[in-house]
Amino acid sequence: MELVIKNVDKKYSDGVHALNNVSLTIPTGMFGLIGPNGAGKSSLMRTIATLQDADSGSITLGDINVLDDKDAVRRVLGYLPQEFGVYPRTSAIDLLDNLALLKGFESKSDRKQVIEQLLVKVNLWEHRKNAVSSYSGGMRQRFGIAQCLIGTPKLVIVDEPTAGLDPAERNRFYNILSEIGENTIVILSTHIVQDVRELCTHMAIVDKGRVLFAGNTDDALLEVEGKVWEKKIAKQELAKYQQDFKVISNKLVGGNPLIHVFSENPIDGFSKAEENLEDVFFIKLNELI
Repeated sequence: MELVIKNVDKKYSDGVHALNNVSLTIPTGMFGLIGPNGAGKSSLMRTIATLQDADSGSITLGDINVLDDKDAVRRVLGYLPQEFGVYPRTSAIDLLDNLALLKGFESKSDRKQVIEQLLVKVNLWEHRKNAVSSYSGGMRQRFGIAQCLIGTPKLVIVDEPTAGLDPAERNRFYNILSEIGENTIVILSTHIVQDVRELCTHMAIVDKGRVLFAGNTDDALLEVEGKVWEKKIAKQELAKYQQDFKVISNKLVGGNPLIHVFSENPIDGFSKAEENLEDVFFIKLNELI
């Protein structure tokens, strides 16, 4: 199954052009959607999730017309927004039971079986009777994935899911997502570029509502292979280097900037840098290629 997005456009009433002729084909598996804040990632997620209409264009999930048949989409969709609310004194098991009922599981025994499997899957079984509002950030996100998976969805959307999580919780969360992605379309919207490299076989970079790159993560790296050079410089030299070269990024290493520069040819005094998706991200944002 594929999610096919063609020429989708969306403008808000305040004049913001959130989606500008967006076209993507997203296969089964983990798909990374990266971009800076305000790039249009959440607008695209909300449109796919039937929470807002597009002004024009089309979206299909298999044989489902996403923009016209919202009920059909919602039956096969799992959605974890960046922020989601819970009833403050409701336990995880009771809340999932209510959500499963809304998803169409009328049989109490069927709901019980599904909920137990999900809570075990996300490692929350021991905490099933605790109020979700008492959970840590990582536990809440794992609960969010559990509610996403009710009804075995064909499409799962997670929007900035690891903000505020410690490294152990991030790894646990992503292990769950990777397992889901073996048989499901999983769209991971994030600003953490390295997560996309580690998890996703396909990706898109978006900014100002436009798709700047879409394709295989390995192909993205091939585009910059042999074209990224690095050098450690003094702080006071940074402005001059930014003026003289196409500086992709800089970060402090041992108190001094380590700069990455884009160039088709070697540069005296620079070493060849190992290609990474963060370089691709900044190169595309700055439209260097």
